[in-house]
Amino acid sequence: MSAFLNIATKAAYLAGNLIQQSSRSSSNLTIEKKGHNDYVTELDKKAEQLIVETIIKAYPKHNILGEESRFQDNNSEYTWIIDPIDGTTNFMHGHPQYCVSIALKQKHKTIAGIVFDPNRNDLYKAEIGKGAYLNDKRIRVSANSLEYSLIATGFPSIDTTSIDKYLAILKDMILATLGQRRAGSAALDLAYLAAGYVDGFWEFDLKSWDVAAGILLVKEAGGMITDFAGNQHNSGDGSIIAANPKIISQLQKIIQKHL
Repeated sequence: MSAFLNIATKAAYLAGNLIQQSSRSSSNLTIEKKGHNDYVTELDKKAEQLIVETIIKAYPKHNILGEESRFQDNNSEYTWIIDPIDGTTNFMHGHPQYCVSIALKQKHKTIAGIVFDPNRNDLYKAEIGKGAYLNDKRIRVSANSLEYSLIATGFPSIDTTSIDKYLAILKDMILATLGQRRAGSAALDLAYLAAGYVDGFWEFDLKSWDVAAGILLVKEAGGMITDFAGNQHNSGDGSIIAANPKIISQLQKIIQKHL
């Protein structure tokens, strides 16, 4: 494991431990509303600060892009992309489906990524060209066909302008697959795809901190990632389709029919 991934792992465990300690008293957390269906807790900020401090101690000249602190530009070719709690709404309600997501980009290429599930103590990790792992065991995407596939998705709950298109797509997805699942954490959905727990994933209008680590996991596990138009997804903001190679073109066709 590289020094980069070691630091990401250390930061993820520290943040995860803080989150789990605080989850026992989550009813007392201060919660702020950022926008429609978009909330941040004081713990999101504390966890992100802990992650940033851990990274900056090791790499003081690197850039930081955090969901809460946004972009800290140090004019470096390296940028750390951080979501301290992906699945904040779940966390606020005590629903145990949330994670810490940390990725590192060198210029425009993601080279390392961590998704840590503190509820299950599961660490998903990947480095470019070195495969994807869950707790040190190599993982691969599934090889299921569309009719036997389980597909993860996320509702357009913050920006609801696409909700009618989403519902039309969802209907066709339900008819074409074995099932659709909405768990509330895009980073974990992508980690599950990399591990073969689900066979595909699609969602409108995600942010880079939601998906940067998860996209690398999927790619290193043999999966494919595109935007809704079928173009290669570069881990930035936007809508996403991810799947095993057997079904991705079929998912693209279902979605593109409604756009």
